[in-house]
Amino acid sequence: MRALVFKDANLTLERDYPLPTPAAGEALIRVLRAGICNTDLEIVRGYLGFQGVLGHEFVGVVEEIYGDDAAKRYAHLKGQRVTGDINAACYQADCAYCQRGMTTHCPQRTTLGIVGRDGAFADYLMLPVENLYPVDAAISNEEAVFVEPLAANFEIFEQVHIKPTDSIAILGDGKMGQLAAQVLTLSGCEVLMIGKHEDKLDLAAQRGVRPHVLKDAQSFALAGGRRVDVVVECTGTAQGLEMAMRLTRPRGTLVLKSTVADKSTLDLAPIVIDEIRVQGSRCGPFAPALRALSLKTVDVLPLISASYTLDDGLAAFEKASQRGILKVQVDI
Repeated sequence: MRALVFKDANLTLERDYPLPTPAAGEALIRVLRAGICNTDLEIVRGYLGFQGVLGHEFVGVVEEIYGDDAAKRYAHLKGQRVTGDINAACYQADCAYCQRGMTTHCPQRTTLGIVGRDGAFADYLMLPVENLYPVDAAISNEEAVFVEPLAANFEIFEQVHIKPTDSIAILGDGKMGQLAAQVLTLSGCEVLMIGKHEDKLDLAAQRGVRPHVLKDAQSFALAGGRRVDVVVECTGTAQGLEMAMRLTRPRGTLVLKSTVADKSTLDLAPIVIDEIRVQGSRCGPFAPALRALSLKTVDVLPLISASYTLDDGLAAFEKASQRGILKVQVDI
């Protein structure tokens, strides 16, 4: 099969890559479409040391289900369009994390296109059948690719108690920032976005977000030195994190949504002095993301900057790495 493979610091398109190995309890999925995430770009820069097929944002069709028990229990999924939770946990009786329901933190887990499991930039992928979610007819393939990153932003509601009277500032006007803005405006609270690109800020403003143009992160401050209840950091930079600490009110919450390959040294004293709660946040619940797309309470199509075929996958990654680009999708 065809696959975009990252190996020995090089990304290449292979045309005779081995098909996924059948495993009991897993489904073989024919990939229809996949999206390039910032995590994919960071892996290419050295993040996590992953080698194999990249890609974890996808929609596809279930071709086969392996294992007699799984094939019977999930027979209704065969031939269906699906997307999937990217974390494959061990579910062993001696795994303290799985037994506590913390499957996304299972130390033996594999993660699609990120840790120990080939990903979605290929003709086929494999995932545990229990990880799969049907995609209804109201959701296009282009929209379905956004389910995983949308779910990651709905995770904020699982982790932080957000009141309608709260004020939230999103740092970064890129892909993650745009999705965070659309999800967080559903809460009815005041949402601000701080970014460098007026066209992207205008895009967020169409969803009711208050835009603020950033010219100098070191000196930036909201009018009157205002600080907000919740800051969602989506820049993935040390400079962004420093700014986020300045914008979070005492005893407020700072949510970190981005991964980055670069290392940095930060002065963490403001977190202690202002008693700021820092919340790491990554994978999240698929059900509300699918519901939001089905009901059209979010609109992700304007976030697609370009689409490529898998045969042009290298060009797709080059496009996705350019400044100012939002989501690049790959039609398999």
